[in-house]
Amino acid sequence: MAGANYNDLIAWKKAFDLALVIYKATSFFPADERYGITAQLRRAGVSVPSNIAEGQGRNSKNEFRHYLSIAQGSLKEIETQLQIARALGYCGNKQIALLLSLTAEVGRLINGLSKSLMTNH
Repeated sequence: MAGANYNDLIAWKKAFDLALVIYKATSFFPADERYGITAQLRRAGVSVPSNIAEGQGRNSKNEFRHYLSIAQGSLKEIETQLQIARALGYCGNKQIALLLSLTAEVGRLINGLSKSLMTNH
């Protein structure tokens, strides 16, 4: 899509930051979770900014919105996996609250971006 580069988008910047925070938080998870919830959370975290970038690089607003929808799905994965991590005692309530807050913020930004693609001609 013509216009700003994906890394100029606030939604992408915040999603990128979320991915970094997820990587840092999961570095303290148990070693036996390396291929379990640690990997799942990291993949979902990386998926969000990656799908925003890929969608922005597509040739239509509809395709961009499709990739934003995928990014939203990845955010729901992150939320679920964070709740599991909390239940297993891998993260404290304070860190989970921060991560869920960042996830919600990214979700609002993606939702706003998606809505703007419907209204802009």
